[in-house]
Amino acid sequence: MAMSSNHTNLRDIWYTLIGIPGLEDAHIWLSIPICSMYIVAIAGNTLLIFLIFTNHSLHEPMYIFLSMLALADIILSTVTTPKVLAIFWFQAGGISFASCVSQMFFLHFMFVTESAILLAMAFDRYVAICFPLRYNTILTPAVVGRMGIASVSRSFLICFPLVFLVYRLTYCGRNIIHHSYCEHMGIARLACDNIKVNIYYGMTVPLFSIGIDIMLVIISYTLILRSVFRIPSRDARLKALGTCGSHVCVILLFYTPSLFTVFAHRFGGHSIPRHMHILFVNLYVVVPPTLNPIIYGVKTKQIQEKVFSFSKACF
Repeated sequence: MAMSSNHTNLRDIWYTLIGIPGLEDAHIWLSIPICSMYIVAIAGNTLLIFLIFTNHSLHEPMYIFLSMLALADIILSTVTTPKVLAIFWFQAGGISFASCVSQMFFLHFMFVTESAILLAMAFDRYVAICFPLRYNTILTPAVVGRMGIASVSRSFLICFPLVFLVYRLTYCGRNIIHHSYCEHMGIARLACDNIKVNIYYGMTVPLFSIGIDIMLVIISYTLILRSVFRIPSRDARLKALGTCGSHVCVILLFYTPSLFTVFAHRFGGHSIPRHMHILFVNLYVVVPPTLNPIIYGVKTKQIQEKVFSFSKACF
């Protein structure tokens, strides 16, 4: 298909996503766990949101932030997984330039948004443990709402320039993306122009913002631990730490593989095969959304009770 040589015909550009290079023969088998996890992620997070918004006892900041995280997980996995499965099942790798850029934007946008939500949840735990008597006066519904809006607004301001950065480039013939979904540098590398600005912005700004989130989360938990270990009662200390257990698991599940992916992609060179890297990032967009509601369901007594009550009502 003819490619555009200038910006006026970008709507005529079509790309071909090839899935996981080198593992084409295994696409059908790989689709089974990915599809299964995607279904569990959608069902689990939808149930979590439903339980939180239909039970007045769960209308607390901790659970409101959790519902935000669940919604972000649904969007993050849905941005990529249906297209990945279409490639694996039907070899339907064709995607227009506009659709590719949209997928790229929402992928990066939801990633940065999830990081901001995890930071908000860390702040929630900090207030709950360090200032328990002022918890309800500090984290009022209005404050929680503003924190949610701030998380989304910041992510939009960080990620929207990526759209302009790929639209400003000139494309002149290459249309094969050796990946199963569109991401910023995958599109930029198909251009004929100098893409140093794309490289610098794509590497520096999102990583800097997420790096700040990580540092603030670490500071929050340092203050939490300092406060917890000042509690004289051992049982009270364990109870306080238990309220943070789910959040810590979700933080590790989100940040550890994401940072590994970024640095492996940038600095791994040829030591990590391309197909292994792409397989890993495909699993990354479904594994955390699948496990997050399970982690909170197992570790949070209130959610367990609501799930059991819901199950009895249905069956």
